[in-house]
Amino acid sequence: MRGKTTFKARVVPRGEYMLTLKARGELVGSLEELREELYLTRRATQHIIDCLWELDKLPTINQLHQMFYKMLREQGFRAHQAKQIYKYALAVVKSAKENHGRKPVLKKLSARLDKYDAVVDLENMVVEIKLRNRVFKIRLLHSREYINKFIGRKWYEVTISIDGQGRIWVSIPFRWEYSPYSPRGIISLDINLRKVVIYNGKSVRRVDTRFVEALSLKVHAESLQKKYPRMWRHSKGILERVRNLHRSSRNIVVDWCRKFAKHIVLKAKKTGSAIAIEELERLWVNASQKSSSLADKLSRFAYRKLQLAIITKALEYNVPIIFIDPRNTSSICPRCNYKLTYIHRLAICPRCRFIADRDTIGAINIYLRGMWGSIGSFPNGGGMKGEIRQTTPNRNEPMTIYIKSYTSI
Repeated sequence: MRGKTTFKARVVPRGEYMLTLKARGELVGSLEELREELYLTRRATQHIIDCLWELDKLPTINQLHQMFYKMLREQGFRAHQAKQIYKYALAVVKSAKENHGRKPVLKKLSARLDKYDAVVDLENMVVEIKLRNRVFKIRLLHSREYINKFIGRKWYEVTISIDGQGRIWVSIPFRWEYSPYSPRGIISLDINLRKVVIYNGKSVRRVDTRFVEALSLKVHAESLQKKYPRMWRHSKGILERVRNLHRSSRNIVVDWCRKFAKHIVLKAKKTGSAIAIEELERLWVNASQKSSSLADKLSRFAYRKLQLAIITKALEYNVPIIFIDPRNTSSICPRCNYKLTYIHRLAICPRCRFIADRDTIGAINIYLRGMWGSIGSFPNGGGMKGEIRQTTPNRNEPMTIYIKSYTSI
């Protein structure tokens, strides 16, 4: 009787989390006045950052209050807005120093306001903010169905920003109670650069990602920067081209991740399943110790964005999330727990003659670890239906898996 190798698996615990409502806004009034107020806020924040950067030891909140509160009040900032300014500056400097980075330079026009300087009326889809001695009214440009999810929930602060195209964005974090249901099954995801492999215990499905498309745009932008190492920053045409390529790359990743996350979470909720994904928080750190080229490729691979999008949607719809230990998910046979032999990406088990591709092996092992906490026995015979099925004429013949592929959703 073969033994079982136990791997750790953890779930996202129930409790309170923060979910952010982010929507475009339409200003009732002068955009230039709002831009001026945000510019003054950015300048004041940058001044405090410059001062804090020169200190060997960062001050406490009380010390910050004594150092900068009077100065900010003399410039016309409201009391609570002044507090938000120096608290944000401290957080930025602290983060940069802990990561051994350079002195932060703010470029975005934005302001953070608490409940004393903002009024959120989701019934009428309106947000009012007070910046110094001015009041601005902003209409939220989002679907009523989405806004209704946040009505009646407690909010903490409002962040107003203006992007490079003159669009207004409103972000409001809300307290969200996460109460996952008891799952009847598991949907496992094996995330790769080109495809996401989905396994639910009966069938395997492949979904094309858009990571390669986004990566090609980013590589093109970087090739322009290398081709014109001195000119691209000063040439308006080249600079705009580089920025557009990077912006398009980011938008493709964000858009696809959100759409896929909503699709898989709603599918899990409909079937009463939990979602099992690999815990890849230290993937880049571990890879960087082995190979710098591999670490560079992983830094371009937006697997963390996809995981974050899935977790965020799961919290919104109360879908259980299981994090699986990623060790050996692609190197151990899911049927007999024996080490697999690979021919390119095709895995063959020398013991039980199980055959499948690398991604399918990973998805099945993630499923089994989420279901039993260990690599157990592969479902046999009657359990295999739909798009994946076993054919075992006799024990001396290899077992083959047939899989249908799907294009991107």
